[in-house]
Amino acid sequence: MLFIVGSLVVLVCVFGAYGVHGSYAVLWQPLEFIIIFGGAIGAFITGNPKSVLKGTGSAFKFLLKGPNYTRAHYEELLGCLYSVFRLAKTKGDLALEAHVEKPDESTLFANFPLFHGDHHAVEFLCDYLRLLTLGASNPHEIESVMDAELEKHHEEQHAIAAAFQSMADATPALGIVAAVLGVIVTMGSITEPPEVLGNLIAAALVGTFSGILISYGFVAPMAASLTNTFASDAAYLNCIKIALVGHMQGYAPQVSVEFARKTLSHGVRPTFAEVEEMVTNLPSAS
Repeated sequence: MLFIVGSLVVLVCVFGAYGVHGSYAVLWQPLEFIIIFGGAIGAFITGNPKSVLKGTGSAFKFLLKGPNYTRAHYEELLGCLYSVFRLAKTKGDLALEAHVEKPDESTLFANFPLFHGDHHAVEFLCDYLRLLTLGASNPHEIESVMDAELEKHHEEQHAIAAAFQSMADATPALGIVAAVLGVIVTMGSITEPPEVLGNLIAAALVGTFSGILISYGFVAPMAASLTNTFASDAAYLNCIKIALVGHMQGYAPQVSVEFARKTLSHGVRPTFAEVEEMVTNLPSAS
């Protein structure tokens, strides 16, 4: 939503101010747009692997809706982690096996629909709970593995944002290419009357204008927005990691969950009292 609002502000301010004295008809130069957009898209395809190209489609979803996780998601996640740890503490890690092996059928996870509907987060949690049921007990080793997995996930997302930034860096130069081609056309018509030459020069300058506007007004902000969104969403999995490490170190469920809560940003972090009240009212897991 913020991306749409910001883009509208750019369009209204730039073209609204131009329209006070300029003619919009001059700005309509489809051949210039083909050079810029076609060149940018072609370079984007050439310079990125298939994984990034496939991820580009989902990137637009992030641009429109922003981060996946709200305060409600984190509140529910902390409640789910508390229930998991409480069950493990009272009945042993092996009691988690049924929930870990078939999370879709888990009555424990079903109590937390926002978490249960997030396949990637459920898989991340269950993978490491499974290691506990298999006897892995060294929290430092498990933390290292989790860090490596999270870093890999971050690299994949960063590659998408970096691809958009590369496109932003390229479009001003492509605008210059379009302008130079326009100048070549103008020079080939140097004997034409001034009104014809004026239109040709204006068309060439539209190329430079369009490349700069597309870059700094749209594509670069898109790259920045994706970077911020991916960083925000990474905190969700990191919250799971922190809580799991606390549990493996032998802390009580309340303490492990508090470790995780303290890593959250203020915009999504529930208070200690809110978490305490929530976990008090959680149903017993079995």
